[in-house]
Amino acid sequence: MAKTKVISAKEAATLVKDGMTVMIGGFMTNGTAESIVKEVAAAGPKDLTVICNDAGFQGVGTGRLLSNGQIKKLIASHVGLNKECGQKFSAGELDLVLQPQGTLAEQVRAAGAGLGGFLTPTGLGTTVADGKEIVTVDGQDYVLEKPLKADVAIVQGFIADESGNIRYKGSTRNFNPLMASAADTVIVEVEKIVPAGEIGPDYVETPHIYVDYLVLKEEA
Repeated sequence: MAKTKVISAKEAATLVKDGMTVMIGGFMTNGTAESIVKEVAAAGPKDLTVICNDAGFQGVGTGRLLSNGQIKKLIASHVGLNKECGQKFSAGELDLVLQPQGTLAEQVRAAGAGLGGFLTPTGLGTTVADGKEIVTVDGQDYVLEKPLKADVAIVQGFIADESGNIRYKGSTRNFNPLMASAADTVIVEVEKIVPAGEIGPDYVETPHIYVDYLVLKEEA
């Protein structure tokens, strides 16, 4: 089995280009590949569409890219802990799309599964449904939500083997496995890389077929 290429965080950042759609894993920065995001902020790609659970904190996580003005559009479920996000939206400097958290997760999962979308009653009669198709099934109205896919996913894992199989740790798992299945290029930051076969099959949460690059956290 081939080895997955190991690169530095700085090299990983060069894979993010102007105008790309980027997924960033994590939940209030827990499970965010901070060293890679830091290098993306330093590299300076602009006009990004970022898909993530939240806006991080000011200058931390996704907040780094917001502070730099690198994000053109943000698709998230919660931004209230980063006041800079609200300020940029109010000033017309940021296109902000807020989705219910479960809907956001399912949109990412749908992309990874190759689905064309899904029907949900969540958001009916609210601004969440504005501009979206409403489908009636057996007398019940549903919002048609389309999948979310990215050019690049920046994911944090715990342990990887040399083939790129990933194991996560506790709550840092959150959005990361979903995002690893829904992008053209997947970069995973891990704390340790072990020989192929050392992660038991029951503990592999993202198979190597989804992973393009590994970043060893200690070297990032």
